[in-house]
Amino acid sequence: MKVHLNQIPAEGLHLEGEEPASILELNDPYAKPRSGVRWALDIGLSEGGLFATGRLAVDVNVQCVACLRNFTYPVRVEDFATQVELNGRETVDLTDQMREDILLALPPYPHCDWNGQNVCKGALRESTESPGESHAWDELDKLKFKSN
Repeated sequence: MKVHLNQIPAEGLHLEGEEPASILELNDPYAKPRSGVRWALDIGLSEGGLFATGRLAVDVNVQCVACLRNFTYPVRVEDFATQVELNGRETVDLTDQMREDILLALPPYPHCDWNGQNVCKGALRESTESPGESHAWDELDKLKFKSN
């Protein structure tokens, strides 16, 4: 998202819009954007710098680490804030800062029951296991090996 400094009045500027999901450069097969990156920013100028504060939002299709179910996770950055030195430039590109905050807001280990509206089958299985008991290796335990 590029900001042209000549368009920012002394009292600042409020902008809203959407960028294509490609700005995220997400190359993860388990995290695929389902929408563009929506933003609402208040932008202003201060001594030799540009500041921007506001909200960022994108919906991302992710996979539950417990049951492998795909679901949509709404990534919301409610307190986006950045400051960029101008160094004589006429435009400032905020794409890198926006991308970084969104990627940091992605859950590292997504669970499909994150909001309480779904019951994760993987979490149910884990909660019924006895301490020290692991069903993850059951099929491998059934293998018969031939002795020579």
